[in-house]
Amino acid sequence: MVRADAACALLARWPEGVVYLGSFSKILAPGLRLGYLIAPPALYPKLLQAKQAADLHTPGFNQRVVAEVIRDGFLDRHVPTIRARYHAQRDAMLAALECELGPTGAKWTRPAGGMFVWVKLPEGLNAQTLLPAAVDAGMAFVPGAPFYAQQPDTRTLRLSFVTSTPAEIDRGMAALGQVVRQALSR
Repeated sequence: MVRADAACALLARWPEGVVYLGSFSKILAPGLRLGYLIAPPALYPKLLQAKQAADLHTPGFNQRVVAEVIRDGFLDRHVPTIRARYHAQRDAMLAALECELGPTGAKWTRPAGGMFVWVKLPEGLNAQTLLPAAVDAGMAFVPGAPFYAQQPDTRTLRLSFVTSTPAEIDRGMAALGQVVRQALSR
């Protein structure tokens, strides 16, 4: 069974009143779409019914792979390794953003976890419009507007720091900085 981490203090204090959801995709492999939940036992039958109605069944192979990874202790050894790697890559991206986009007036998040930095471009710029120039310059990002339920902010974009080395991050942020500076000069 997967344990809730310290960040899930509410679950620890009120296990009969909390449903905790998690995913293995971020800690094992992004394409491994397998999640889990911790819920009060009385709620299981209804949750199982809803799950079956939604997709019939989670792939058995994925479940067996994750069960093996948990059973042999790999996950316990793996998570500290990827946390350290993601931390270093996040720090590389934040430093590169400061260097390349700081002078432009762009703003960005400083994530405490996860895989992405959210950037808000300077006034007058549109992330979707800048994407082709960024790709031509050798880097890509995900425009942020589709992530908004209402009133999308077209100045936002999402950058992943977990699939690139610090050197690749530096090159990508230099390319993004060049694209943003060129757009601002027009």
